[in-house]
Amino acid sequence: MRGPVERIDLSAAELPTRWYNVIPDLPCPPEQYLDPVTREPATEDFMQALTPRALIGQEFSLERWVGIPAPVLDAYRLWRPTPLYRALALERELDTPAEIYFKFEGGSPTGSHKLNSALAQAYLARQEGIRCLVTDTGAGQWGCALALAGALMGVEVVVYMVRSSYFQKPYRRHLMELYGATVLPSPGEDTEFGRQLLAEDPDHPGSEGTAVSESIERVRRDEGARFSMGAFANHVLLHQTVFGLEARQQLEQIGARPDYLVASVGCGSNLGGLALPWVPDKLAGEEIEIVAAEPAACATLTKGEWREDSADSSGVGPLVRTYTLGHEFVPPPIHAGGLRYHGAAPLIGLLRHEGLIEARCYEQSTVFEAGRTFTRLHGMLPAPETAHAIRAVIEIANECSARHEKKTIVFSYSGHGLLDLGAYGEFIGSELEVSADEALRATLPAANA
Repeated sequence: MRGPVERIDLSAAELPTRWYNVIPDLPCPPEQYLDPVTREPATEDFMQALTPRALIGQEFSLERWVGIPAPVLDAYRLWRPTPLYRALALERELDTPAEIYFKFEGGSPTGSHKLNSALAQAYLARQEGIRCLVTDTGAGQWGCALALAGALMGVEVVVYMVRSSYFQKPYRRHLMELYGATVLPSPGEDTEFGRQLLAEDPDHPGSEGTAVSESIERVRRDEGARFSMGAFANHVLLHQTVFGLEARQQLEQIGARPDYLVASVGCGSNLGGLALPWVPDKLAGEEIEIVAAEPAACATLTKGEWREDSADSSGVGPLVRTYTLGHEFVPPPIHAGGLRYHGAAPLIGLLRHEGLIEARCYEQSTVFEAGRTFTRLHGMLPAPETAHAIRAVIEIANECSARHEKKTIVFSYSGHGLLDLGAYGEFIGSELEVSADEALRATLPAANA
């Protein structure tokens, strides 16, 4: 019998040496960032007070290809290129004519795709003499990536971690601290904005937006610090295209083309990394469906509005046009903490607005069930974020079965879930409680009519 997966690898010599910038190929570029006070285009001084100059240059670059610096390439070689797998066991389980492939980004030292951008940002910051990078993190995948990148590149790192995840995900917090980062809960007592939120609600769960606000406040009081973004910015999506470019080569190696590209979306670095290298093909008329899988509790692309909004909860960061639930929106503390952001990345929002991507949202219980199914079939435990993509893949594969269509589905396995076992344990525990309740009810006499 064939095994649960087939593996397609690239040689070390085939590691991409350039990132792909989609902006020159779009029908229209993303709108400019606006100063929240003047509502005029954000000035160079405004942006440079927050972000390293080199990253600002990448943010608005019109160059289609951007070279990857040699030290970043050397660091990538710790784990890149990453494998592309065919999910044979999942195909058999679903009895689908579709072929399902996944790009495995869970093998990085920190367990997710986030290190692709973190290494680039830490290197470029160090080149400019920036002493400290300050950032936000949800479930902790981005915080772990930047903490390691800072350690490798010689830059201090301060992480504001969404408060609910700070306590739900202690192991990622400890990993950041082992790498040398300072990790603070958001909202917290370290900033004026955090103290204000806690005064209003001592049990405030926090959000990506609150953590961004506290990060910006910290940067503005420290001239040697700059803000580092884990998902929202154009330059982050640029860096992530390294794994989409690898996936293209791997599919070409076996003579396959994707009919569906699927990834979970909080802001969009994951979806952008996988799908942006195929946007020119889609614009040229090729039938490729790009599918964003979101949590129903924070369905930005599915239920948000296309408008200008602040990138952070306090409204001090730049204004951008994208799909948003509103910068004051505080999502419930679901376990896919990395997907709890009120707005999509401007590039992802623009692609949605232009009809180039589709969005689907899912309840947390069905997402964890998809993650469990995948684990039992393949032995790999996906992060809750990755499980959103798997949930969408199962739905799409079943649609292919109903239509008797042999399609090729490719999804991003954006990270492993070995540090999310507490979340899976709660999912299993809630099922056991329901089963116990049902067993108890079965022993009781039926109520009188």
